[in-house]
Amino acid sequence: MSLFDATPPQAPDARRPLAERMRPDRLEDYVGQQHILGPGKPLRRQIERDELTSIILWGPPGVGKTTLARLIAHLTRCEFVPFSAVLSGIKEIKAVMADAERIRRLGRRTVLFVDEIHRFNKAQQDAFLPYVERGDIILIGATTENPSFEVIPALLSRAKVYMLRALTPEEIGELLRRGLRELGRRAPDTLLEQVAIYANGDARSAYNILEIAAAASSGAEISEQAVEDVIERKTLLYDKSGEEHFNLISALHKSVRSSDVDAALYWLARMLEAGEDRLYLARRLVRMAIEDIGLADPRALEQAIAVQQTVHFLGIPEGDQALAQAAIYLALAPKSDAAYRALLQARETARHSIADPVPMQLRNASTRYMKEWGYGEGYQHAHQFKDAMTPMECLPPALSGTRFYEPAGRGLEKKIAERLQEILAARNRAGK
Repeated sequence: MSLFDATPPQAPDARRPLAERMRPDRLEDYVGQQHILGPGKPLRRQIERDELTSIILWGPPGVGKTTLARLIAHLTRCEFVPFSAVLSGIKEIKAVMADAERIRRLGRRTVLFVDEIHRFNKAQQDAFLPYVERGDIILIGATTENPSFEVIPALLSRAKVYMLRALTPEEIGELLRRGLRELGRRAPDTLLEQVAIYANGDARSAYNILEIAAAASSGAEISEQAVEDVIERKTLLYDKSGEEHFNLISALHKSVRSSDVDAALYWLARMLEAGEDRLYLARRLVRMAIEDIGLADPRALEQAIAVQQTVHFLGIPEGDQALAQAAIYLALAPKSDAAYRALLQARETARHSIADPVPMQLRNASTRYMKEWGYGEGYQHAHQFKDAMTPMECLPPALSGTRFYEPAGRGLEKKIAERLQEILAARNRAGK
């Protein structure tokens, strides 16, 4: 029997998983990915003009890759054939392609959706190439892995890669409110916000939590206890305005700045237990390393970036220990905001002073005419001077002698301050 003639029996709507029931039929109802689906964006134009070519959708789980593929097939009136890279091999590929070629001759098109395309080996991916080239199929591949590493170059060159982003808590919240209407239930916005945060950008996970919690709640309103039971943790709810969210991150930041390691760990633990986005926490720790530690301990930024990579790589719960390690390191590190203040002052000066032209000695004379016009005249190459120190002024004349960076006397910046004084003294000697 042809794959296109096989229509599996559909379970009644009420028996299908909520995530499946909530798939939209209109592009306007699709939530998220506005960077590629907003008005005038490339993929949106392709769909609206019915000019779709083979594409690869790359993004984390639960962001709508399968939903988008189904929607594209629906809107472009194509046959939709789902194909699993986990369950299928070259034999199944050839069978599907034969059917796709047959229906192309009948004037119909096929969208072949390959989930987890990165799981196909090179030979299996090669099997798609002639059919993609001839236009027998429109291939839509979905992957959570970087396509440049996992998809063969020949296939990549024939397909446009679109990167899908994790859904924001606000977008997940909108989906949950739709889910409530589908279930005929109620829930406080604060509870939906907590589920949205815990779902960490994964709409399928959010729908599953909501559906199970609804089944566990006896009344019309989904209870906080039911949600706690599903996610197996106490729901430390943020309020509707998000104030508690910002209160907690402020407490963590100021505890680190104050070198109070125990308070930093406590506020971090509160946010972890509340289901806060781990990458958000990692980003904030990176900011603390830059803003409050700076060059007093340059390794603080290295540690923070390493933690961000670790959290992204390991996920929950293993990455939580990395966040704790970073919070401890940053809290105990010597503090300086000298580099932070230096940039603020430099930007303030740039914003409110005349934009003087770049001095001639700093300009690159890349043509004969520019050299004749004086470009590069007076430039002093530092490596041609003793200790690589030259008295040449690099600021515009109106700002000559201005100091933006004043290192603190803590940690490594104590040595940096000494080095800065050595440089200033050497430049003065070279100018005499």
